[in-house]
Amino acid sequence: MTDYEISKKAKLIPIKDVAKKLNLKEDDIDLYGKYMAKIPIKDTKKKGKLILVTSTNPTPYGEGKTTLVVGLVDALNKNSYKAIAALREPSLGPVFGTKGGATGGGKTQVAPMNNINLHFTGDFHAITSANNLISAIIDNHIYQGNSLKIKEVYFERCLDVNDRALREIDLGSRKDKFTITAASEIMAIFTLAKSFADLRLKLDNILIGKSETGQNIYLKDLKGTGAVLALLKDAFKPNLVQTLENNPAIIHGGPFANIAHGCNSVVATKTALSLAPYVITEAGFGSDMGAVKFLDIKCALNDIYPDLIIINATIRSLKYHGKGNLLKGLENLHFHIQNMQKFTDNLLVILNKFQDDTKEEIKIFEDYCKKLKVKTLISNMYKNGSKNTKEIADTVVQYANRKNKKRYEIYNINDKILTKIEKFCHDIYGAKEILYQGNLKEEIKNLQEKYGNYKICISKTPASITDNKDILGYPKDFTMTVTGYKINNGAGFITILMGGVIRMPGLSKEANYLNIDVKNDEIIGIF
Repeated sequence: MTDYEISKKAKLIPIKDVAKKLNLKEDDIDLYGKYMAKIPIKDTKKKGKLILVTSTNPTPYGEGKTTLVVGLVDALNKNSYKAIAALREPSLGPVFGTKGGATGGGKTQVAPMNNINLHFTGDFHAITSANNLISAIIDNHIYQGNSLKIKEVYFERCLDVNDRALREIDLGSRKDKFTITAASEIMAIFTLAKSFADLRLKLDNILIGKSETGQNIYLKDLKGTGAVLALLKDAFKPNLVQTLENNPAIIHGGPFANIAHGCNSVVATKTALSLAPYVITEAGFGSDMGAVKFLDIKCALNDIYPDLIIINATIRSLKYHGKGNLLKGLENLHFHIQNMQKFTDNLLVILNKFQDDTKEEIKIFEDYCKKLKVKTLISNMYKNGSKNTKEIADTVVQYANRKNKKRYEIYNINDKILTKIEKFCHDIYGAKEILYQGNLKEEIKNLQEKYGNYKICISKTPASITDNKDILGYPKDFTMTVTGYKINNGAGFITILMGGVIRMPGLSKEANYLNIDVKNDEIIGIF
């Protein structure tokens, strides 16, 4: 059966009954139909254990991080450990592009699948509208006399669809560009805000552009924050759905990890930690993208830290990295293990098993990890759900409850921006040399006075440890090139663009929109 057929056969329960499992009353939740709801933001002294799922570098086959998160939530609940998932919302870009949906797979999915993958509760649309309202306010201000004397505009429009034609546009009065919504500053602010009051503060501080006299201009100068907040008010509440086994999952916010920081919202994670003893979350793409940003940006700015990190892997993805040679491909896993061991004492590697994996291949995988002194588990949850998962559940809980002394910092917040970039590229990726396109090194150096205490967010291809998507495995002695930057003043970080990364993807020749249709009043083709 397809993922959709499995999802359709599942017997969902009313979302108000899922909420009861979290001790939420019906009056506490805002229903969005029978199976979805908005829930109140909570951040009490009661704190659960936080478990982060990351993976090796992604391949066309997919590694199944969401599948593993959902499977672990079901496994823990099946074995009497109360657990909740904290996930990102899917973007329409990948849904209609190459990747497809992002609700898990097999028997480990969140539901209702089509609703979540498409419009869901409207959060992405609210963020897109809020972003573009700001752009409209900027251009209206200029049109109506430009009392602030805006000369340069840094803020960009966004759209949650892959549309390469919008990478550069001519407005007549000035040039502009679109980024995909998942990489917009509004999305970053939305997911990093600690509260509604903090959301207002961060929006106020969005850097709009520069005046004729060289002064920075912020959203608060345009008096647009209140209107933007009105669009985000309802969206800012986390969303509650369920797994196919009727366990709770909070899905909220959706920044990409290759061109943003790749984590679900802070308010959703903290709410989940106040509602369940075990919270299982993910960070986008491989550990070199999502996990390090989860740790360096989300955790560092919000006084949270994972009690356990799990690296997800598959045989077919590892073979892809080794160009058919599993042992060679396992070197990519070795890279991710080494990096995550810098951040935690508590590390597990879980293999998502598929039907064509051989016993010999699984033994090679297990022996390799044993030599690295890393505990491994084999997951059949894609096929079987929570059936026979006691060993997995017990081991995950055991590791999550062990003391963890490691809290590795990639750089000191007071380091110079150029030093932060160098430490990231040398110590995390293993780059031998960092080059700067054109005059970028001097430009970034000049940011130091105003933005020296900001976090950095490396933006590069997720397919490789390097900034070249074609270099697979575990390369050594390579060069990385800085090709641009963007100041996200409201979010509190500077995005550093590397290699050929683009902030508005395009549709591929065989994009998934070709598979999507409506038949007999049902949406089909989202996988």
